[in-house]
Amino acid sequence: MWRKKMTSRYVFDTGRAFEAAKQPLENIYLYFKTTPNGLDSDEVKDRNRQYGLNDIAHEHHKNPIILFLSSFVNPFTGILVGLTIVSFILDVLLAAPGKKNWTSVIIISGIIIISAILRFWQETKARLATNGLMKMVTNTCSVLRSGEKEKEIDICELVPGDLVRVAAGDMIPADMRIIESKDLFVGQSSLTGESEPVEKVSVPDETDSQSMNVLDLRNICFMGSNVISGTAIGIVFETGNHSYMGTIAKTITGTRVATAFDKGISKVSYLLIRFMLFMIPFVFIINGFTKGDWLQAFLFAVSVAVGLTPAMLPMIVTGNLAKGAIAMSKKKTIVKDLNAIQNFGAMHILCTDKTGTLTCDHIVLERYLKADGQDDGDKRVLRHAYYNSYFQTGLKNLMDQAILSHVKELGMENVKDEYTKVDEIPFDFQRRRMSVVIENRKGKRQIITKGAVEEMLSICSYEEIKGKILPLELDRKEKAEKISWTLNQEGMRVLAVAQRSFFTKDHDFAVEDENKMVLIGFLAFLDPLKPSATAAIKQLHENGVEVKILSGDNDVIVKNIGRQVGLDTRLSITGMEIEQMEDRELKPIVKEYKLFSKLTPLQKTRIISLLQNQGNTVGFLGDGINDASALRQADIGISVDSAVDIAKESADIILLKKDLLVLESGVLEGRKTFGNIIKYIKMTASSNFGNMFSVMAASAFLPFLPMLPVQVLIQNFLYDISQTAIPFDRMDSEYLRKPRIWDASDLSRFMICIGPISSIFDITTFLVLWYIFGYQSQGQQNLFQSGWFIEGLLSQTLIVHMIRTPKIPFLQSRATWPVILLTIIIMAVGIGIPYTSIGHSLGFAPMPMNYFPWLFGILLAYCMAIQFAKKLYIQHLHRWL
Repeated sequence: MWRKKMTSRYVFDTGRAFEAAKQPLENIYLYFKTTPNGLDSDEVKDRNRQYGLNDIAHEHHKNPIILFLSSFVNPFTGILVGLTIVSFILDVLLAAPGKKNWTSVIIISGIIIISAILRFWQETKARLATNGLMKMVTNTCSVLRSGEKEKEIDICELVPGDLVRVAAGDMIPADMRIIESKDLFVGQSSLTGESEPVEKVSVPDETDSQSMNVLDLRNICFMGSNVISGTAIGIVFETGNHSYMGTIAKTITGTRVATAFDKGISKVSYLLIRFMLFMIPFVFIINGFTKGDWLQAFLFAVSVAVGLTPAMLPMIVTGNLAKGAIAMSKKKTIVKDLNAIQNFGAMHILCTDKTGTLTCDHIVLERYLKADGQDDGDKRVLRHAYYNSYFQTGLKNLMDQAILSHVKELGMENVKDEYTKVDEIPFDFQRRRMSVVIENRKGKRQIITKGAVEEMLSICSYEEIKGKILPLELDRKEKAEKISWTLNQEGMRVLAVAQRSFFTKDHDFAVEDENKMVLIGFLAFLDPLKPSATAAIKQLHENGVEVKILSGDNDVIVKNIGRQVGLDTRLSITGMEIEQMEDRELKPIVKEYKLFSKLTPLQKTRIISLLQNQGNTVGFLGDGINDASALRQADIGISVDSAVDIAKESADIILLKKDLLVLESGVLEGRKTFGNIIKYIKMTASSNFGNMFSVMAASAFLPFLPMLPVQVLIQNFLYDISQTAIPFDRMDSEYLRKPRIWDASDLSRFMICIGPISSIFDITTFLVLWYIFGYQSQGQQNLFQSGWFIEGLLSQTLIVHMIRTPKIPFLQSRATWPVILLTIIIMAVGIGIPYTSIGHSLGFAPMPMNYFPWLFGILLAYCMAIQFAKKLYIQHLHRWL
């Protein structure tokens, strides 16, 4: 059976799966080379060495060297590399001896390397922070091994031949053959796309591979599927990258569907590239004809191309996203993908379950009542509830834990010693109840069922009143419903408990046996509202995020919670009502209503889908088995460390702190991240658009180059350095109050409206230098070039402070100190360069002191013009960033 695959390509062995499915139970352990007690420790070590960890390919396992090299892969870096090669050929290889000039090559190469290093550093920093938190998130499974008790281990430690026990809520940890099962239903939607769960059994399947899909095998469970209901024991036969899911993961690792934000960034990138490609031949031809020096004209065109290339865009985007991820990691929030940050900021609607999010996720058993509503003084109802919770092998929910905890506090745990378990009928989401069959020492056998009141009443024909068994007539059912309703109004969750004795049947109990039950009482549980819930929802609402509760609980409880947290309880609807509606009827309801109760998993998914179809960005916070499909459907799926395995696997974000206040922080961080990216994009796009006109005008009318190629490169290099602080900037509080989504059409308007303003003041500078200072000859071109270099650098550096806020910069809104400090440093360097020997070697000349009042006036007028244009832009378009 076992042979190690040496091939480097991972191809799933369907033949092995079909062969495993055929094996008869009496031969099963021999075939898989294991024992009924599992593998011993020596065999586990041998197989671990042979087959490796049970871990599929993940993107975060990339080699750091590969990650570093990938930091260079973007369209702008490609252009800069091309320009570096051209500069190397013209300035070094083809240059005359003694005139070789490495300046352009060094500067362009510096821009490339610094941008890539900064991007790699930011991504690595975010990845290390996230990986550190991810170590706190583990997926485990229950395994049987020889010489040891059944125990929970990390799924990575599984090896072929291990015996694994699974129950409702577990994710299947590896491909395995079922050898024992009890009402086992498995969801394979992650593999097949079909939402309906399929039943799995232990009997051999003789179907051959020619007539059946391997996923249809009824006794094989595949890694990545999840247990909807029931229990089973299986033998692992494929792990890691050799499992069915592993072979798929190996082929798709590293791929990701482009989001609207990704597409927006691409549109900006290629828009700016088109501007640059238009400028190169235009500037080259104009300068070639007007100046007569075609080589110098080409070098200038190349330099202009570098200046128009937003080389820092990849780093700015990555840096902002990475900084957002790091900031959220400090708040115990794991971001699986940097791009999920932006979705947080774009979220319009947050759909959330109730338990553990709005409430404390710490349910206590508050009351236990007899069928007539009287207190259970002799604790008969409590004892039966305890038997049901104690003897079940499925997923013990919070109410089971509350029952067990309460009995322990009362010191009544020994009551279970009188009974042994015969069988159980596991919980599922359709029945909303579960049963155990127990037998006492005298041979009395009974089935005890516990579940939702409505479903329990549907299977009860009798009730126990003061020790007597009476028919459960309609009026008695109505009284039972009223008892439940009264407790619900007090904010409590109510379960009913029933029992029935069986004197003949002793095995193979099934759902059909849950009938003619005797109602014996009720359990009332309280899950207190979190102290922060009301404030958190208020804060989210103030920040433009609408909260909706999507719950499987009944209408009364959901309304009670909604009332406490300030939601409009009049706008509520139940799953039964939703089921009767067509999508066109439901669309306006899901948009308007706040509370949704008694929902099935598919109904949660349907609601999220309809909200998305109306142009909303929808987040979903859930932690249960029934939330997995909704988490996948949402634009941003949010889960918690304590969630069941399948919920964590379905989520984009994992919170280690299940608190709505953390979500509000994530929303604000997402908007801040998006805002800082938009600052750079709008600033770069408008500045480059304006520079295009400035360079065209200068090239057409000046008898010499407005700046030497090397000066253009120096200016661009200093400008790029000044922008590296943008990820550390703040956003105005008003900006953070609304969801932010990508709008490419607004960028074009912004470029056309704001860009030409810089050209006006560039040309004004030309006129001042030409007419006021008289820099009109070839001998004075270094002074002209120095003057335009300083004005161009300072205006570009200052523009970030004008664009970063719709308010008056420095007075009503001030950038963070890193941004201000770097602006001052770059401006000082730009002004100082012409006065240094380095500046002299680069073709600069010291500017006379009377130049600086003119410079100050031009820059002041430029800022005032931008502020005036900003005011008009906001008045007409009602937006800025």
